[in-house]
Amino acid sequence: MNFNDYLQIIEKRLEKSFDIYKDYSINNYVFDLFAKHNARTERYILTKKTVLDAMENNEYCLINFLDKLDENDLKSYIDGLLEIIDVLVKPTKEHMSSIITGVIVLDNKPSINVIKAIKRFKYNRGFAFGFKGWVDIRLILVAMKDKHIVTNKKGREVRRVYNTW
Repeated sequence: MNFNDYLQIIEKRLEKSFDIYKDYSINNYVFDLFAKHNARTERYILTKKTVLDAMENNEYCLINFLDKLDENDLKSYIDGLLEIIDVLVKPTKEHMSSIITGVIVLDNKPSINVIKAIKRFKYNRGFAFGFKGWVDIRLILVAMKDKHIVTNKKGREVRRVYNTW
């Protein structure tokens, strides 16, 4: 399987719930696929104009194909995801949560140190002590030829979505 085939499979899986953009640029980082999902729920009294409260949950998926991945490349990728938080996440009193899923696709499995770093990666940030929601980052690595997938703890929730074998 090549990367374009993989991308088509993932795009098919996401298209019902996500808005999908190809070759999308955020903060000078170009992603092969960017997908976003915004959900909003409201409670109201009598009419829909009388809103008691509302909650927004957002999910963003950023997929990139890389030729190689060493520890420095992984650090740069993670730093890029952290910078993107300020662009994508707009904390308001109605914002509850945002999840950013960074998917790195490779041909072959990287070094054991990179795999360990991905498994150990954890990021959670609250806004205004959680009153304006929070953001989590999922990190997923897919090695296509080796049919190997590695995730951080938060990424296990969606591992099946990005596994194509």
